Amino acid sequence: MSVTQQSLSQQAIDLENEYGAHNYHPLPVVLQRGEGVHVWDVEGKKYYDFLSAYSAVNQGHCHPKIVNAMHEQAKTLSLTSRAFYNDILGKYEKYASEYFNFDKLLPMNTGAEAVETALKICRRWAYEVKGIPENEADIVVCENNFHGRTTTIISFSNDPVARDNFGPYTKGFIKIEYDNLSALEKTLENNKNIAGFLVEPIQGEAGVYVPSEGYLEKAKALCEKHNVLFIADEVQTGIARTGRLLATCGNCNCENKDCSGTPEVKPDILILGKALSGGAYPVSAVLANDPIMKVITPGSHGSTFGGNPIAAAVAMAALEVVREERLAENAFALGELFREKMNDYIETSTICKLVRGKGLLNAIVINDSEDSDTAWNICLRLRDNGLLAKPTHGNIIRFAPPLVMTEAQLLACVSIITETLKEFEK
Repeated sequence: MSVTQQSLSQQAIDLENEYGAHNYHPLPVVLQRGEGVHVWDVEGKKYYDFLSAYSAVNQGHCHPKIVNAMHEQAKTLSLTSRAFYNDILGKYEKYASEYFNFDKLLPMNTGAEAVETALKICRRWAYEVKGIPENEADIVVCENNFHGRTTTIISFSNDPVARDNFGPYTKGFIKIEYDNLSALEKTLENNKNIAGFLVEPIQGEAGVYVPSEGYLEKAKALCEKHNVLFIADEVQTGIARTGRLLATCGNCNCENKDCSGTPEVKPDILILGKALSGGAYPVSAVLANDPIMKVITPGSHGSTFGGNPIAAAVAMAALEVVREERLAENAFALGELFREKMNDYIETSTICKLVRGKGLLNAIVINDSEDSDTAWNICLRLRDNGLLAKPTHGNIIRFAPPLVMTEAQLLACVSIITETLKEFEK
């Protein structure tokens, strides 16, 4: 790489460092173009994307159907606000509601906004339907959760980086251990003011922690017993990422034959984002049935951009791609293959302790302390070898490629990963 070429990347990095707030620590690679499972940097080097913008690009980079839908709608009408009706929002709401088998959809823009929306719906339902005294409703959450970084959400986070020095914090949340049914049952039995249980079907940011078999099903049953809303944050796990349309797979019209025999867990409130747009545009949504969603009335919640015509067109195209290209089925099959091949390598590895995940949401645990830089250095070498990934929580590397990946491409990536890991074997 010439000095001139090197300056292209460094110039872009320097601009961000000088003029942008330092709220991220990106891997030092400057991307310019993306297509399918690949991205290219400003020097023209090609990489496999094994992060998919944190699962926002499940349909692959710049999918032509999604881009075309965005382009065509942008030429016609981009924004009306919700002060007026437009001719596409209702079509999208109907399409997505039927797609996921709910009565209604409330459109928002980002995942954090959608989580905040779900919390507001849950609280209003608690006061107006369940009869909890006003301002006394509690919502149960899990330790090591990640639902976003708004003030309310970090109030029930135990991540010091996201939380420290941002108080005072919002009250009304009870934290319990993830994947602990006894803790959930005890909390529900001892507090009559519980309005909802907010949970990630798989804790992605925490390191792709998959709960025990039957955990979600039994947690939903406990919520039903105590008249508590089961709220599933599927911002990252939804839209085919885990080998099913939804990780909860509850009455979701999933056509994946490999889901047969899987317990159905239909959330009372479903939170979606990221891949709802295929990564082309900020789109998120909260879905629920009428007895819950009808607590939202004019003026009680809103967003200028939520439900805008471009977002509606993009989301419908993104969901069509998932179904037409059978991305859930592909994620299921490739995920099984990925974990099989990685486990073969791990049998004799000293640097990699285990692989875990579902579908194409996976992580490997590096045999080093959480405060070490080994995982970061491995990701730097993966970059050098043509594959992009990022560590999470120190010694864990998350792998989440676009779901349009082929078997041949996946095997090529497994080879890159294992050959890179071998460089770090003790």
